[in-house]
Amino acid sequence: MSVILPGATIGILGGGQLGRMTAMAARPLGYKVHVLDPDPSCAARFVVERCLTAAFDDDFAAADLARHCAVVTLEIEKIAPESMAAVRRYAPVRPGSDVLSVVQDRGRQRQWLSDHGFPTVDWRRVASVDELVAAVAELGPKSFVKSCTGGYDGRGQARMSDAAEAGTVWASLGSTPCVVERAAALEAELSVLVARTPSGRVAVHPVAQNHHDHGVLTWSVIPAGLPEKVLKEAAEIARGIAEEMRVEGLLVVELFLTAGGVLRVNELAPRPHNSFHATEVGCMTSQFEQAVRAVCDLPLGSTEVVRPAAIHNLLGDLWVGDQPPRFERALEIPGVRLHLYGKRVARPGRKMGHLSALGQTSAEATARVIEAWSRVQG
Repeated sequence: MSVILPGATIGILGGGQLGRMTAMAARPLGYKVHVLDPDPSCAARFVVERCLTAAFDDDFAAADLARHCAVVTLEIEKIAPESMAAVRRYAPVRPGSDVLSVVQDRGRQRQWLSDHGFPTVDWRRVASVDELVAAVAELGPKSFVKSCTGGYDGRGQARMSDAAEAGTVWASLGSTPCVVERAAALEAELSVLVARTPSGRVAVHPVAQNHHDHGVLTWSVIPAGLPEKVLKEAAEIARGIAEEMRVEGLLVVELFLTAGGVLRVNELAPRPHNSFHATEVGCMTSQFEQAVRAVCDLPLGSTEVVRPAAIHNLLGDLWVGDQPPRFERALEIPGVRLHLYGKRVARPGRKMGHLSALGQTSAEATARVIEAWSRVQG
């Protein structure tokens, strides 16, 4: 029997905002939480019973975490295989190493998707500047080049408009293996959250529609305001991937809706995701509670949208300058809430929190949260 009942301790590899919010969702259900994170002032530190300060490749610390936990999950993909193996000696880790090994490397992830018949943009894996030149010649000059490992929030990737830029782009990405993707004309960017338990129960949250600036999510809304046919197909693709991978926990599938209404898988994330923060205010079950239910093999919660909801990220840039963020002005708007992550140091581009807003429609929720964001800036 894989059910882990309330009263047990859950371990989380990663103590950032996703770990913090997962821990806060676990507490009302009666679970205790321990986390491991290299940052001694990580966001989760003050909402958990125990916080180990250690690197994600410290297998000794990972084993120490697992010894005190009934199950271990993760909020970040950058966990070394040795640490995952160390955890498995003492507790189940959900999602497991097989899932993590696929998503940690973009080339491996794209190959897995292609091998299993899931739609992706045209892509090539390259391991040298000469291979990059050849790939761009084949895919076209307007291409995206992304590091196979380490990229996040727009980092580790570059856009090419001419093969002559290959040397500069290759050097800027660390001269390490990359994937090259043909640039596609996009109608929308979507994401789908799938929860799957060890016993095989599956729940799919309504599709989120997302807007990015410079590779970083700016705002997101659920449910997506797109044709029902598109939403159904997106949910089916995401569910198929989660079941084929036999995910235990959460899997978020990011998709592009290209010109002509064709869906293509962009990225996979086996954890809670920025684009589903709106589930905290808009859904019967938040993504964080669903993560706890899934890894503990409890019955999954309802994914019903109670009311359309949107979020807008708050980056560290807001704190740069003489005037502090004007949160009181945003909170004057009915239906708007403020969510800060407890991070002590604000840096440009760093996610410090988000605003959420409810509306009668997805469009109204989006407009409301964007208005709140504009007020925060003063």
